[in-house]
Amino acid sequence: MATQNGGPTQNAAPSLNVLAQYIKDFSFENPNAPRSLAAPPSQPDVNIQIHVNARPGGNGEFEVELKIDGGASIEGNTLFAFELVYAGVFRILNVPEESLQPVALIECPRLLFPFARQIIADAVRNGGFPPLMIDPVDFAALFQQRMQQEGQRIQA
Repeated sequence: MATQNGGPTQNAAPSLNVLAQYIKDFSFENPNAPRSLAAPPSQPDVNIQIHVNARPGGNGEFEVELKIDGGASIEGNTLFAFELVYAGVFRILNVPEESLQPVALIECPRLLFPFARQIIADAVRNGGFPPLMIDPVDFAALFQQRMQQEGQRIQA
């Protein structure tokens, strides 16, 4: 970061750097194998939930967690279930205070998502099923939804 007279310059460009990314927690369950590996009589119901959390760590660093829970079932019988917490440490510098939360909860998970998606696809395939290719996620819409929920909670 550039300095001027001992402090940061006012016009320094915003920056977002990935310092680390890692699996924080991961679980894959195939509770009805080998019966569940037979060709299904119908299309399974797939359920996926995505949550994002961010915690400041000092010096412009944030740990961002992307939690993806999901699974597939047919007629109430679980084919597989998974839970992944994929995290990253990001350095966010020269971003206005009011923009830190959107950057941490939109841009950071957008960078983590392709890696988390691949981990899940590989685990499902290794569990004996066709790879689960999760559709791209609109993290801006998730952020807006989160802000609306927090606003409603404050009003209640």
